[in-house]
Amino acid sequence: MQRIVKQDRSKAGGRIHLHPPRAVIGLEAEFSLIINGVRERPEKIFGTAQKLIRRKMLPRTGRSFQLPSGGAIYFDTGVIEVATPIVELEPGCCYRATRLLWEQIHYVGEELGRWARRKKCRAQLQGFSTHYNFSFETKHASAGRDAKRLGYLLAHILPGPVMLLAANRKSTAVGVRPRGKRIEVTADFTPDAALMLATCAFIAGVAGVSSAWPDYELAQLEKNKIPRFASFRLRKHSSRQGWRVTQQSLERDPFTCNVNAPIWKLRDGRQLSLREIARETLQPFRSSIRRVGDLETLRHIEAVFDGDARSLLDFPERPEAYDDAGHEWNWNRRRMRHWPRSAYEKVIHRVIARQPIQIRGKRYVAERVQGWYEVMFRETKTGTRRIFNLDHLAKLMAAKKRR
Repeated sequence: MQRIVKQDRSKAGGRIHLHPPRAVIGLEAEFSLIINGVRERPEKIFGTAQKLIRRKMLPRTGRSFQLPSGGAIYFDTGVIEVATPIVELEPGCCYRATRLLWEQIHYVGEELGRWARRKKCRAQLQGFSTHYNFSFETKHASAGRDAKRLGYLLAHILPGPVMLLAANRKSTAVGVRPRGKRIEVTADFTPDAALMLATCAFIAGVAGVSSAWPDYELAQLEKNKIPRFASFRLRKHSSRQGWRVTQQSLERDPFTCNVNAPIWKLRDGRQLSLREIARETLQPFRSSIRRVGDLETLRHIEAVFDGDARSLLDFPERPEAYDDAGHEWNWNRRRMRHWPRSAYEKVIHRVIARQPIQIRGKRYVAERVQGWYEVMFRETKTGTRRIFNLDHLAKLMAAKKRR
């Protein structure tokens, strides 16, 4: 699919971008900028993200830029935010999305380190939050099933297990936000890539199964034997629509309690530990988690819930790795070969490399990324702008490879 644009509408406010026809996921991470031990606003220090990154970046809609490593970067009300491109929801997608996010974190961390050496100061990325985004598939939509109802249901399923996988002793909330045709789960930044992958796979696996349930009423929790806290009250999300589970949502602070102590009263009269609640919640979703992650990721989740692998809530303090993210870069090469880049990823890497494309004898060069699914190209001879989406570009690349 393609569209001819007679004038540059990429900066026009309120433009509706085309959504991908298939289900996708994407991750974002926010960081505070710490310079010489003091938190600073990145807008004040750099102005725009292009002043932080040395290489010329492809502009995106709004104030964001396409990173040379494949994702996006922008400054958002005092934090540095990096995001992955969208990844097709298919086997291995959680591994791909998490790897992509850490590629962006590592790249920005390296650029910040080089800037700090030039300025002869110490600069750090302090982990703030991670957002896990996934599509609400239209095939599940009906009069009683939409993204908002599914988000409300997920806000009753996800918090306990996500706390064990993604939270630390200083965390304050786990949230769910319906956002049009997608749902976003918010949690603390996780400086451990394996735990972030486990969190991503758990959320995507739960969403995949529960979105196919006949309805999104809370009665589905009892039908599927998912434990529910006896005392539980959702709070309004701190930004946009949605809900949060905080220490005020429960009878005690879940982020500071012993995760192995059976102190949580359930609606069925039992009293379990946070680990036991997470272990029971996992059961209906195991096969879905394995599909979007892999067997190794599922085993890691099981180990955390069984107490055989460490949760960050097992540490008495928040690990120091939060305060200086972006350095470690250690992905299992065997798994990288097993889950190579998806079709969308390959397209994005070609786009950011500004490699020209030939279509019906005409030569086009990428000019701007429109949203998460479209790219504006300019014909080199006439200057005519044309918008192509990722699926169309992927088909062009596949056809060229066959030839």
